[in-house]
Amino acid sequence: MINTTTATLYVVGNINVDLIMGTLDQWPQRGTEVMVKHSELRPGGSAGNCALALEAMQVRHRAIANQGDDGLSQWLASHFPHSAAHWPRSQCETSLTVGVTHSDHERSFISNYGHIVQLTAQQVLDQLPQQATEGDIVLLCGTFLCLHLYGDYPALLTELRQRGYLIAVDTGWPPQGWTEEVRQDIARWLPLCDWLLLNEVETLGLAAQAQLSTSATQLARQLSGRGGCVVKCGEQGARCWLRDQQLSQPARPVTVMDTIGAGDSFNAGFLTALLHQQDVTTALQWGIAVAALAISTAPRRYPNWQQLQLSAKEQ
Repeated sequence: MINTTTATLYVVGNINVDLIMGTLDQWPQRGTEVMVKHSELRPGGSAGNCALALEAMQVRHRAIANQGDDGLSQWLASHFPHSAAHWPRSQCETSLTVGVTHSDHERSFISNYGHIVQLTAQQVLDQLPQQATEGDIVLLCGTFLCLHLYGDYPALLTELRQRGYLIAVDTGWPPQGWTEEVRQDIARWLPLCDWLLLNEVETLGLAAQAQLSTSATQLARQLSGRGGCVVKCGEQGARCWLRDQQLSQPARPVTVMDTIGAGDSFNAGFLTALLHQQDVTTALQWGIAVAALAISTAPRRYPNWQQLQLSAKEQ
């Protein structure tokens, strides 16, 4: 297969600056100072990580976002040259996330508000074609961090469906926790969503269930019926619940360098396969392949087109 699709993947949401520091296993006591061996300043956010993977793989895409107006704004925009010219400017600081890595490869995040909370549904729609080309996909990321946009999700998803887009959502983790109010908010627009891309703990939290299979089955039945609920399971691979079947793909062991953005990299691979009309099994394989290479390389690398197709044959 040759990479010749005319469909486009639009990645919408939180593109911000990431400051990654580690390794830290114990939070410092107040009034003290600690030093860590590793730090890296890089473009990030869930939408940003996914868009960077797509750019590296030369997949047809556009990052849909906004930007601040401080000293970091131009630096951040420079990493998304094919998209940033369309971003509206907000009169505020650039959103910044500090990611603290731990020795068990887990990580914790601290984010300010910044420009991402001011992204609106109208700003998103203004950057999208009025009518989707056949096969076009919109991925909404950083749901709970884009505060203004989050409130407009029902109207936004309704408009996206009317324009003919396939809709995927990766909510991320709500800073306020999985409250009943959060679940009710999501239930209002979940039937408008085609693909839900979550990790294991997010799936359990959203469904308010103790078992992963029960949770994912419940969520898959709430979706539009055109896709399913994908659960990213880290070193265990990934699973997908459709309305009439369940699929699973293992992951090969890799030496982990940095897990930040692993799920976003998976999203890039999974949706690239759908963009090219591949089946769900292949999509899971591509998602795992992109995430595995991303987390095991420093500087971070992503598969090229030939490696993606080879990854499916090796499974």
